[in-house]
Amino acid sequence: MVAWPFIGFRSHGRRGALAVLLLVLAPSGCAADHPLPDRVLDAHVHAAFDGAESAGGTYSAAEMERAFAAANVTGAVVMLPRGSAGTRDVPVPSRQCAGIGPEPDVSGVAAALEADAVACIKIYLGYVHRAPDDAAYAPIYDLAARHGVPVVFHTGDTSTSDAKLKYAHPLALDELAVDRRDMTIVIAHCGNPWIETAAEIAYKNPNVYIECSALMTGDMDELDPEHLERYVTDAIRYVWGYIEDPSKLMFGSDWPLVDIESYVRAYAAAIPPEHHPAVFHDNAARVFGF
Repeated sequence: MVAWPFIGFRSHGRRGALAVLLLVLAPSGCAADHPLPDRVLDAHVHAAFDGAESAGGTYSAAEMERAFAAANVTGAVVMLPRGSAGTRDVPVPSRQCAGIGPEPDVSGVAAALEADAVACIKIYLGYVHRAPDDAAYAPIYDLAARHGVPVVFHTGDTSTSDAKLKYAHPLALDELAVDRRDMTIVIAHCGNPWIETAAEIAYKNPNVYIECSALMTGDMDELDPEHLERYVTDAIRYVWGYIEDPSKLMFGSDWPLVDIESYVRAYAAAIPPEHHPAVFHDNAARVFGF
């Protein structure tokens, strides 16, 4: 993912003051040395195993199991490929998100929801050249509201140059959140590099949650520590301070693009320890119905 240029704070009364206070009180120090939380629910992984190289080794079920064990991952939210509601076997309890392609398969998603095969929906903004309020998605949103399952939106940077970023900007999710109060929205990747916008949308809207997966990719231990602090830990620390609500932020990695253990440590360095159970487990368990 594209690195995020850290931006100073905008003071706006109580919220601005509290955001700064939370950042001052947040833990600091080397992210690589930060202890792991006891339980981690990873709210963003992929499991379309194809034997390619991942951040930690071969992209396979065995490598996923190794990565989960190293990072204390006890549950995961699996993002299925675009156009797929076919589930994947993973080594921990999971909730699997039906992937919506360019032409949404409404009947297929409905059948998967009815069978409890999937428990969430993933909209691939940017990769699919539709805005989040495109009429083609309306039946999918109706299904999500009817079944009480969250809809996860890819936002921000993409891994392919043929994606269109105008569709992936998180600002469009504000209008959707207002118009669809009956639907739970999860902002993936916290809109990187439009992190401040994504944080405001999560702060403002009661039906919006956020996770900060894959702000950078690979093994965080191989990065320059100052680079890691600036573009990962400081960015997450900003989101945490701005949204002011410990129930809104979840952990996500985007494995296999990220080495989970080192990413958990960088993430944990941004969150006060007393809130680790909520951010690393409880919030995602509640939102995704574990």
